Amino acid sequence: MAKNNTPSALVSLNKQQIAAVKSENKRVLVIAGAGSGKTQTILQKILYLIHEKNVKPSEILAITFTKNAANEMIDRLLLSYDKSGQYHITLTNKSLSEKEKNTLRRQSMAKIGWVRNVTIRTFHGLCYAILKSYGVPVFDNKFKIITDTGYVDEEMTSIVASETNYSALHKMLIACCDDQQYLIRFKRYVLDYLVDRLHVPHKSSMALSNDNKIYTTLNGTKVRSKSEQYIADWLYRHNLKFVYEPKVTFKDVTFHPDFFVPDANLYIEHVSNLSRGTGLKEKQFFLAGKHLVRTYEEMTRDTSVFNLALDRIIRDKLPDGVISNNVLNYEEEFRGRHNEIRNYLRQLIRVIDMIKVDDKDWVAVYEQATNDPHQRVREFYFLAFPIIQKYIKFCTDRSFLDFNDLNIKAIDLLKNSDEIRMKFFNQYKYVLVDEFQDVNKIQVNFIRTMMNPDAQLFCVGDDWQSIYGFRGSDVQYIVDFRRFFKDAKIISLETNYRSTSSIVDASSEVIRNNKFMLDKVVRAYKKSKSKIEVYTAIDFHDGVEWALQKVKELIKKKINPEQILFLYRRSKMFEPYRERFKKEKLYVNAKTIHAAKGLESKIVFIIGLTHGNGGFPDIWLDDRIYHIIRPVKYDLLLEEERRLFYVALTRAADHLYLITEAGNESVFISEIPEANKSSVAFGIQPNFKNKKECKKCGAIVDIGHKFCSACGAKI
Repeated sequence: MAKNNTPSALVSLNKQQIAAVKSENKRVLVIAGAGSGKTQTILQKILYLIHEKNVKPSEILAITFTKNAANEMIDRLLLSYDKSGQYHITLTNKSLSEKEKNTLRRQSMAKIGWVRNVTIRTFHGLCYAILKSYGVPVFDNKFKIITDTGYVDEEMTSIVASETNYSALHKMLIACCDDQQYLIRFKRYVLDYLVDRLHVPHKSSMALSNDNKIYTTLNGTKVRSKSEQYIADWLYRHNLKFVYEPKVTFKDVTFHPDFFVPDANLYIEHVSNLSRGTGLKEKQFFLAGKHLVRTYEEMTRDTSVFNLALDRIIRDKLPDGVISNNVLNYEEEFRGRHNEIRNYLRQLIRVIDMIKVDDKDWVAVYEQATNDPHQRVREFYFLAFPIIQKYIKFCTDRSFLDFNDLNIKAIDLLKNSDEIRMKFFNQYKYVLVDEFQDVNKIQVNFIRTMMNPDAQLFCVGDDWQSIYGFRGSDVQYIVDFRRFFKDAKIISLETNYRSTSSIVDASSEVIRNNKFMLDKVVRAYKKSKSKIEVYTAIDFHDGVEWALQKVKELIKKKINPEQILFLYRRSKMFEPYRERFKKEKLYVNAKTIHAAKGLESKIVFIIGLTHGNGGFPDIWLDDRIYHIIRPVKYDLLLEEERRLFYVALTRAADHLYLITEAGNESVFISEIPEANKSSVAFGIQPNFKNKKECKKCGAIVDIGHKFCSACGAKI
């Protein structure tokens, strides 16, 4: 296309953006901070290549991480030629479905041929195209996509498997539980580590009850110790009913022995090292003609010995034929444990993804796990391995591939076929990768395998916004870009066009507490004297009320509620806010920070900025289960949490409000320079003289109110 027919947009770019667009280096990394015009830069690169360098559109490949990002890139290319404004009207038409917009997008691409000829694909979409075009011998090119996300490229919708990763693994778990010993062991894991959370120190455990009964037995009874748990489990496995700590009265003296076994008319007193003498209790039981036997804590240290002891103690007291092995089944044993099962399988899905992404050997991972000093880790993998084995066979037999499999098999195909690899070498002269900070090992391997060494690799990303480590992304590929791609040129986009100077300066200072990063200077285009407002609430409910009042104030100032965005670490954090706002008939946008990446809003509230479990940063940043596959130091996990905080801060364009709680403030708040923030402590203090506390939720309510304004409960 002739130059005079090209929209000239380079004049709208700054010096760094122009340098990036015009760079001739074979390997280029553009470090594009929040609000620096990353998307504009990569789009202008495409336009520059086609219209100024006369590069054929078919020689350009742009890779994104999501279909939405790919569509956005196509849309912006189309908009650059939308002189009538019609396509802009189409995109902003809220009455049109995504399917209708996709149809109009294809029609517009047909009118502007060169846009259609630029290859703009997601990683998995590109790998899918390779496999469908050139075949997968092991699957005879007739595979299905197995996924939990529900988000696939439009061209893949027809080959999505009826099963999901979760449903398939659940079936495999049930099949494994046909083995009685496996079922018992799995239930013990669920009760110990997913219900009672025994890996959490009891001093900070939510499971610690007032009566100190914190251990769950196989039949659901709560007991005081692991050894008592073992006795109860033995009784359950032998189909013997029992009563825990029954009330027994002799001559106005009440005793609570640990167990009563009705079928044996037998009482059991379990003696721990800390127990007081049981002589009086034994004498009273003897005089009353009741059988009371003692078991000892020391006996439980050798389970085989303890099994024999219980067998000897109890079996002789039973009528013939009473004792038997309890035949267990999955449905009965895990009724009411759906959340725990879901948590385990979600962890397993992540383990499978990590093993594939990091190119690990299944057997080697399992062998390493068996030597881990933590029993919970050993048990997790002992139970996981047979499920994984069945799952692999299940998927292989049905020709199921997940997204990681698409990448892996595409790499194998390119490596094993010179003919196919050369087709890509000859086709693409420019390879552009968006959001490069989110790449993982197999995606980097894919780029290296399919790209001609003489082609230009043009990557755009920001290591300060690398927040998907839990999905397998690895920040080292962008931080150490020159190590993985020799003779690379790195260009930084230093101007933030989104946020005010206060927000830009504060977020930059916070992120510089990280050590593993690329240092860069970020300057704000928008100057402002307004500061980040930090509200220290009395408690959680006070924070909700303050946010409500602040939103009302903003609306009075003619701020559109759609321009207000609430961000949070986890979805459940916003539920009390949602309910409270609903009662006031107020609507605001709300997202997790991960989901908000790439978005911006005029006003942003960040909630849940507290310290501790579930806070920000989360003290349980990652689970040791995953460290078997990818050993990670705590400080690096903390750095990802800080990057997540940075992403949250930089979503705000004009005003930013942070909500924390007194005495439990997030450490990240203290990292914000005092010059950039103003603090409000207890801005909505209740007048306790005319108030009372809701018994259900703890909120402070006016005495005259019949219902709690926070939860709706009757006062």
